[in-house]
Amino acid sequence: MRYTVIAASMALLLSGCASQMQSKTTLEATTNDQPSCQEPKIDVPSAACLGDTALPPSLVGKFEPIDDPTLLASATGKTGEGKLCQGQVYQAKAGETITVYRGWNSRNSYTRLGSWWAAQMPSGFTRDYRVDYEICYKWSPLDKLVRCELKPGTKVVVGTGQSVACSPYPSEYPKTYILPVSDKKQVYIENAGDATVNCEDFDNEFNWVKAK
Repeated sequence: MRYTVIAASMALLLSGCASQMQSKTTLEATTNDQPSCQEPKIDVPSAACLGDTALPPSLVGKFEPIDDPTLLASATGKTGEGKLCQGQVYQAKAGETITVYRGWNSRNSYTRLGSWWAAQMPSGFTRDYRVDYEICYKWSPLDKLVRCELKPGTKVVVGTGQSVACSPYPSEYPKTYILPVSDKKQVYIENAGDATVNCEDFDNEFNWVKAK
């Protein structure tokens, strides 16, 4: 039976995309929110980025677009490496309440205020959320959720997800697998520990739905 989890992460991964589905690249995948580690090499099909870099509805009017090539480069990644596939740098306006959400791993407290966030409360099937936001199972069980507000002047990158190669995880995902590019909007915050205030934590909540 499938279940819904309120926790999930903004997760999020991305880079300069290639344009043709036929080309492939060999890589080693890592994640910014986990210690650097070796992953199996895997050929990942290259694909054009999906969606756009416009602000999601909940953030419209609360940011202004700016240029920051260094920050943009930090948020974007190559095919199969995760991060963002495309992005736009924005700066939070003064006087605006901006709420962001992040799923994290209670076994690793350092993941609580990582770099990848969502603009809305995560919902839906956990498995679908992983695909939408490029979150390998091995990185996090997504058993906690933190909700924070951004400080005025904070710079973020908003964009859509790059593909990522995920290493096996016993029982759940026994083989190396690929999460493809996504059109779901992610929010990259480089120093979330300094950029956020009024953070609240939530535990997993399960909402049973009729199995398909």
